[in-house]
Amino acid sequence: MTGRNPLRAALLSSCALLFPVLAPVLTPVAGFAQGVEQTENLGTIILDTKRDVATDTGVAVTTIDQEEMDDRQASTIAELISSVPGVTLINGSTPLGGGINIRGFGASTAYGANQKVMVTIDGATQGGDEVYRIGTQLFTDPELFRSVSVIRGTIGSFEFGSGVVGGIVQLETKDASDFTGGEIGWKFRQGLNFGTNGDAISSSSIIAWQPTENFELMFNYVWHKQDDQEDGDGNRFVDTGFKDPSYALAAKYTFGGDRSQYLRLSLADTQSSERDVPYDRLSSGSSFGRVDSDNHSRTVALTYGWNPDDNDLIDLKVILSYADLEMDNRALTPSFGFNDARLRTETTKLTVKNTAIFNTGSVAHELRTGIEFSRRDRLDAPSSPGGRDNRVAVFVIDKMDFGNGLTVTPALRYETQNIKYVGSTAAFAGEYDHDELMGGLAARYEFQNGLAVFASGAYTVALPISDDFDAQNKLNGTKRYNYMEMPEKARTWEIGASYSGADVFASGDALSLKANFYTTDNWSVTSLASIKAIEVRGVELEAAYSLGNGLYGEIGANITDGDSQLYSDDRWLGRYSETPADALRLVVGKRWDRELDLSWEMVAAKRYADNSMTCTATPPTPCPISGFGVHNLRATYRPEQGILAGAELRVGIENLFDRDFRPRLATRDAPGRNIKFGIYKTF
Repeated sequence: MTGRNPLRAALLSSCALLFPVLAPVLTPVAGFAQGVEQTENLGTIILDTKRDVATDTGVAVTTIDQEEMDDRQASTIAELISSVPGVTLINGSTPLGGGINIRGFGASTAYGANQKVMVTIDGATQGGDEVYRIGTQLFTDPELFRSVSVIRGTIGSFEFGSGVVGGIVQLETKDASDFTGGEIGWKFRQGLNFGTNGDAISSSSIIAWQPTENFELMFNYVWHKQDDQEDGDGNRFVDTGFKDPSYALAAKYTFGGDRSQYLRLSLADTQSSERDVPYDRLSSGSSFGRVDSDNHSRTVALTYGWNPDDNDLIDLKVILSYADLEMDNRALTPSFGFNDARLRTETTKLTVKNTAIFNTGSVAHELRTGIEFSRRDRLDAPSSPGGRDNRVAVFVIDKMDFGNGLTVTPALRYETQNIKYVGSTAAFAGEYDHDELMGGLAARYEFQNGLAVFASGAYTVALPISDDFDAQNKLNGTKRYNYMEMPEKARTWEIGASYSGADVFASGDALSLKANFYTTDNWSVTSLASIKAIEVRGVELEAAYSLGNGLYGEIGANITDGDSQLYSDDRWLGRYSETPADALRLVVGKRWDRELDLSWEMVAAKRYADNSMTCTATPPTPCPISGFGVHNLRATYRPEQGILAGAELRVGIENLFDRDFRPRLATRDAPGRNIKFGIYKTF
């Protein structure tokens, strides 16, 4: 297992170096902290940056809010979260031709998704199938949502699902009150966006109506079209254009004497039709033939909430959700038979959970408990066996605050499964039952000067999915592995530190820092052909700083290394094939109140060379990938007077110098220069 000890030493050295780096920061803060009896007396630190750092938790989580989503003008969800440390895209500028990889897990060059990266929309679970060569199953439009959060690693996942190794992408749809501000009446918001690379155009029309204080209704229609883009050398990405109409509906009714209860219904719907395109969306190759493809994603969630003001033991949520993903491919040219298939997955889930706040002696508890029933049905198709997957899960998470800065959070999840093949092919026949107990423990200690240290350990199990019925490709000499009897298992350890403070270097400034070191062992692997076990190690860094005069800056970085073990001879390779490249994101900007915001963003990645494998010029073999640094400019202007008063004008230039480069794990070069313009107006 070459290369492990040097990296571990480097990570430990980096952790040791973190505190000397913070020393200049802590010195001026020490005086501020004197006489403070409780940590919370420091107050809330408000950063005037595009993105804050989650220093109040040891979980590695990053949230992109509505303002930043508008600022980035992303074409896809994957493109929107590409700036989060630890997130790597396999392509990403097209809805169906890429995938999301977090910490080296999730999408690969063969499969656009698996259950190691979970995606939810208003609590409804999306995708997770290992559909060969299709790419991501999350092609819904970013304009439908008001926020997206990325939880990296396992420790924050037990409330939401099992088998999460890379992380969770959580999306929330918009509400009418996001536009009405809770006031009775109606609002209409129209947005138009244009992009020069691929002649992209999108329109978002939102009607928000609040007839009473207790009822609100929102309808959002998005039309998005983009032709084939070009790389920095002017080469066209053939068959990558798309046209995606989408819409969302949200209705919420609040009731009860203290308005403590509510019912919320949300619907998100996206369609995509493509003609004469490759079945292989990941590399646009011709070996799998060409198809006419119609794709449809529907998500419905009905939520009941009850949180009475006079009872801290009740904060109840009941969520009934339904997700329907349909990909209909009709073959135009002969191939291996994979390309004439209707791939459809329907997931119905009922979740009942409650948060209770109480004390036992000097310890304050925030106890989250829940039970989840899910049913997942998938059609039988070539290369993608169908099946019915029924599960029941219960979880318990207790955040215990000892009152002296120490918080300890144990988490448990128990899940049972019955899965059976429902197609007609005898080779895949079978029915299997599994049950697994998983969980973790997190601890965080916050000093009185804004510094906090944290650590966690987590163990999770990915129960088999319908794709595992296909044992034909799981051969190893004379051995045959039945993946239906081999749940994937993973263990992750994390340690880190954070700091949040105000008036650090100058009056009116604010600073947030967070460093997180992790190591993940994944064994009994079934989601990657020929790979038996994976070890990934890395560090993620986030920082944000703002001054009272409107200047601000952000830094995000990740350094990752990994190894993998083969089924064939138990040999450890020098490098795990899906290891992301080390990457850095730097933002510097200035705000003039709410009227004008100008920023420069630099995204860079280190050269990636894998000398342990034979390198060819054809993906997905991990050839040496050159390092790169690309520059993006963004501007937001909100006129306060004149005919455009109340409007938002946004201009962005991505890949400013039109550089030709290929990110690590991508199967094609990145898009060249793209000038984006957007205008939004609320009436």
